[in-house]
Amino acid sequence: MKYEERLQNVTVLGAAGKMGSGILLLTAVEMADLSLLPENRNKTYVLNAVDVSDEALHGLMGYLKTQIRKIAEKKTMLLRNFYADRSDLIENFDIIDEYIFDVLNIVRPVNAMEVAYQSHIIFEAIKEDPALKVKIFAQIKENSKVNPWFFTNTSSIPITEIDEMAKLDGNIIGFHFYNPPAVQKLVELIRSKHTSNELNDFAVTYAKRLKKTLVPSNDYAGFIGNGHFMRDALYGMQEAQKLASSMGYVQAVYAINKVTQDFLIRPMGIFQLIDYVGIEVCSYIMSVMNPYLENEDLHAELLDIMLAQGIKGGQYSSGAQKDGFLKYEKGRPVAIWDIHKQEYVSIADYSQAVDEKLGTMPTSMKPWKGVNFNKQKDEMLQAIFQEMNQMNSEGALMAKAYNKRSNEIGHLLVNSQVAHSENDVNTVMLTGFFHAYGPINNYLL
Repeated sequence: MKYEERLQNVTVLGAAGKMGSGILLLTAVEMADLSLLPENRNKTYVLNAVDVSDEALHGLMGYLKTQIRKIAEKKTMLLRNFYADRSDLIENFDIIDEYIFDVLNIVRPVNAMEVAYQSHIIFEAIKEDPALKVKIFAQIKENSKVNPWFFTNTSSIPITEIDEMAKLDGNIIGFHFYNPPAVQKLVELIRSKHTSNELNDFAVTYAKRLKKTLVPSNDYAGFIGNGHFMRDALYGMQEAQKLASSMGYVQAVYAINKVTQDFLIRPMGIFQLIDYVGIEVCSYIMSVMNPYLENEDLHAELLDIMLAQGIKGGQYSSGAQKDGFLKYEKGRPVAIWDIHKQEYVSIADYSQAVDEKLGTMPTSMKPWKGVNFNKQKDEMLQAIFQEMNQMNSEGALMAKAYNKRSNEIGHLLVNSQVAHSENDVNTVMLTGFFHAYGPINNYLL
């Protein structure tokens, strides 16, 4: 079956969620572009948007309309080619409106999974629950007449395990979009032991057409992205707990978050990143990964405490940040949750004292935005970290220790054959996490 034939009938499971809606958007646009080619004009393209919530599906259509318009406005020349035979479409706004209609006309929002039985491709973006994924995949496989391919967006569950438990006969591949899928360029590609070359080749083609950066990962729980992030986060939480004995808990969380963001030139501090992903989500991912790890306990006591106190982090459907380790106002951290007092304590109350304790940063230091998007980024990083290597302030020492641990995690992923190469580890952290530099580096070693 040809590429465009496979995409004539597709289902996205969990379509109204943050990941699912992005996957749906990208796939709807790709299917619409195929349908508008002269050779496909007489073919029907159907994209089933499946979710359990009618309310969420209703909101989904508004999201799609807004996002499709943004996409259309960026490719009006291509759209003019698509509609070259339409004499009634002259102005750009007419062409854009017609394109929005054509893309939305492909989408079928439903809350009945039975529509997936006719689909050749199943994209899955449901809860990170192995038993639930296996149950749904097995049901579709049992009832389908077309022997579908399954694309799972899992960020942590081994693909072979899902494949064998759901009896999918190798018709599954891990296709891990990063959040949000419509913006993030990175996709991790994970084959099960049984995934066919034909399915893998289709996945590569699909990723290229979406202009994604594709990084292969071997089929180990957590893969590359969470393999690094979860260990990096665990180290940060453990360091904060150690530091708390000498400077106080909220001060320690603030210090580690500042060091990981400002001293290490990252877009977010580690506690802010945990909040972004979600405390509950991080805890669950660690619990999924932990049974597969030898000589390693990937369990964070601090996450247990936060969840027991009802603090979960994550994001609202609008994309706004929920409070977690940090409290946010207009997207900016303003306070830190004190697990002892069980209340938020304003950062303004102690930030100056902690900043003084951490000490000054290198004189050549620039914030993440000023470094990451600079054409002389490598030279800037060399200068910053060369200076930091000569410093013995508490902040510099913490940054060097943190970077060393990040480097060790990167090498662990290569040595344990999770990643194919050092470059793949660096690419995931550079592209998927927007780090200014990869963890396998010599800047602070």
